[in-house]
Amino acid sequence: MWDSYFGKRAKAVVYALKGAYLLVKTEPSIQVQSVIGLIMIGAGFHFELTTTEWMFQIFAIGLVLCAEGLNTAIEKMADFIHPNFHTKIGFIKDIAAGAVFFAAITAVIIGCIIYIPKFT
Repeated sequence: MWDSYFGKRAKAVVYALKGAYLLVKTEPSIQVQSVIGLIMIGAGFHFELTTTEWMFQIFAIGLVLCAEGLNTAIEKMADFIHPNFHTKIGFIKDIAAGAVFFAAITAVIIGCIIYIPKFT
């Protein structure tokens, strides 16, 4: 069964779900971002977002969680390859963290565009 096309896809989904579970269970940054995402979803229901606003909000939440997950993977791989401090590894980790920063700033801007008008 697992050797068929659909079996391989199902197996890939199982691995992806396992990875998402491990991220949420073990990584504080993902836990914080997940809680923020849930708060924003609650705010979306409270302020009765339009379909378009929901799309942008869900995109922003997904963007940040995705960036955090990739950053975590890069950090874990870098630590595995070179456990001791190394300037090049530090540079790589800083770049990955910078990508998360860009995603977070984008999410904040999207949130401001959606929610500021609701308070005026």
